[in-house]
Amino acid sequence: MAQSDTNTQQLKRTPLHAAHLRSGARMVEFGGWEMPVSYTGVMAEHQAVRQQAGMFDVSHMGEFRVTGTGALDFLQSVTTNDVSRLKAGRAHYNWLPGESGGLIDDIYVYRVAEHDYLLVVNAANIGKDWAHLKRHLNDHDAQLSDESGQWGLIAVQGPQTGALLQPHCDTNLGQTKKNDFFAAHLFGVPVWLARTGYTGEDGFEVFVPAAQAEAIWDALLGAGLTPAGLGARDTLRLEAGFPLFGHEFSAEIHPLSSGYSWVVKDKAHLGRHHIRVEPEHRLIGLATDKVPLREGYPVFQGGVQVGVVTSGTVSPTLGHPIAMALVDRQAAEQGAFEVEVRGKRVAARVLELPFYRR
Repeated sequence: MAQSDTNTQQLKRTPLHAAHLRSGARMVEFGGWEMPVSYTGVMAEHQAVRQQAGMFDVSHMGEFRVTGTGALDFLQSVTTNDVSRLKAGRAHYNWLPGESGGLIDDIYVYRVAEHDYLLVVNAANIGKDWAHLKRHLNDHDAQLSDESGQWGLIAVQGPQTGALLQPHCDTNLGQTKKNDFFAAHLFGVPVWLARTGYTGEDGFEVFVPAAQAEAIWDALLGAGLTPAGLGARDTLRLEAGFPLFGHEFSAEIHPLSSGYSWVVKDKAHLGRHHIRVEPEHRLIGLATDKVPLREGYPVFQGGVQVGVVTSGTVSPTLGHPIAMALVDRQAAEQGAFEVEVRGKRVAARVLELPFYRR
């Protein structure tokens, strides 16, 4: 829901706020930020990303810098994935585990240089993540700095992304691979580009100094990119089967319920013993022919509630409702579910995740 003028004034704004208003964006509150939910409509923006290319303002995400000779040891101790495998110019998906097995956050780690790493964390978790990392810095010979206010971050996603960006970039984008991270000039502006994203499509995330973010956004508009808001970002990530913190991940949800066991490597790290316990639940994909499934709807099997919907939407690509749900592990193996929708139970079939794969 859009906020009142009084509440809106209290929300944080990204460096692209004025650009969104010029483009006619419908602005909403999201995790303490005033963000665009859509411009021309979720369906059109979703299809633009799936078929050509779209761009999202993700400048509300947090950026922490970890430097020093002890940076690697520190990151190894507070994450589940193996940061030692990252070479300079590479990035990977990672988790910040809590002491008792849930997640503090899911993050991306970028290795800038030998003793220099950049962490991108979820916007709503910036303060919590910062306090958590500071608390566990201990005697590591590493420095932690919060650069969140210094960066604008624009996600350019879709099959035509490379073709649209290449005429304006001084790097051969065709020679880059998924999870590459490199310095470049885009429209003559020094930026960092990461071949990463959250939509199930190819694309690049553009790290640009906050003061120049609006110029890059306007240049991307001029190059034919379609602006897309939070609404399309959610439908795209759900089709791609990507968990969202606060929905499929939290301090209370066992992260291995998601099936992302590859994120946990055999190394010493915070919460190691707890995170390796087999989870009691499993994240599954559900679909109906017509009835939308929403977060919080209870999931039943044989008349007994066995889980809950964590995220749901009507898939623009598939043309029918889809959802992710956390259900009891044994129930997941048996299938045949019903979801309670406004007091009535609706049959839901299980679909393999991800729902969409290019």
